[in-house]
Amino acid sequence: MNAISSAPDPEAAVGRIILLTTSHRVAPGLLSWPAWQILHAADRVLCADGAHPQLPYLRDAGIAVEEASPTAEDLVDACAGGRTVVVVATGEGEPALTDGLARLAGTGRVRMPDLELLPASYDVPGARLLDLVQVMDRIRAECPWSSQQTHRGLAKYGIEEAYELVEAIEEGDRDELREELGDVLLQVVFHARIAEEHPEEPFSVDDVAGGIVAKLIHRHPHVFGDETAATPEDVKEHWLRTKAEEKRRSSVTEGVPLGQPGLALAAKLASRARTAGLDVPLPAGEGVGYELLALAARAEASGVDPEAALRAAARAYRDAIRAAEGGGRDGV
Repeated sequence: MNAISSAPDPEAAVGRIILLTTSHRVAPGLLSWPAWQILHAADRVLCADGAHPQLPYLRDAGIAVEEASPTAEDLVDACAGGRTVVVVATGEGEPALTDGLARLAGTGRVRMPDLELLPASYDVPGARLLDLVQVMDRIRAECPWSSQQTHRGLAKYGIEEAYELVEAIEEGDRDELREELGDVLLQVVFHARIAEEHPEEPFSVDDVAGGIVAKLIHRHPHVFGDETAATPEDVKEHWLRTKAEEKRRSSVTEGVPLGQPGLALAAKLASRARTAGLDVPLPAGEGVGYELLALAARAEASGVDPEAALRAAARAYRDAIRAAEGGGRDGV
């Protein structure tokens, strides 16, 4: 460690210690104007990490950065005479240094410099998604299980996580909702990471995000273009029209996944036919399947999600079963 002490004058100004923090989620060198001002005006700029990503940019800007790991006492001495010392914090935030300064101040025997925290760069909304991409990249490379997964092998987890998300929404559990949204997001990032390795048609999570951004902008001309939409119905009309122009499908049934639950499938087909203005009688037949089809079509026409309605009824039935089980045990 480099000694940076000097003989302090007890009557002199105590100076300032400025802890400069930066976000690794923002490109190095993109610092706030107050940060650049204080860096240029400081008497000394110190950084314990010689590989800190900001250092090349600071030095290019003419700032002399000393690679040093000062103790709390070192910093107090360096500030004697009213000097300003900037510490460029490492990713951990220098907890040992700040704890040492707190202990030194607690003794009451030392005139402490002013201590300031200056965030030089901030996370923008969505910045933590960069962390997820980086973590997923490392897991894919180093985890024996994750490195062997394929799109097909992960498909069942996508279905499971989607159902768990729906359950959290229906239960109204905010903590579960946040967690399940994260699990669904993981599936997206995981599949995108696998897709990067395709030998002929690779794509990345950026391609996925770019595609959905372009789609949202195109399908919201009332937001990003010159069209107007005063009601939700107007918005739906814009969406369906632009979607039809994009897909150029020969049938309104194209794009309806047949693997979804039966009630949801029946309601979706009824919705497509109704939206297209097609008067298609329900197929005649006997049995529970045809009865359920008629119920699903009726529910969709009434604005009711039959799948959600059945789940709500099933949960009520589950609660009744549990109540009966409890009553039976009480009677034993």
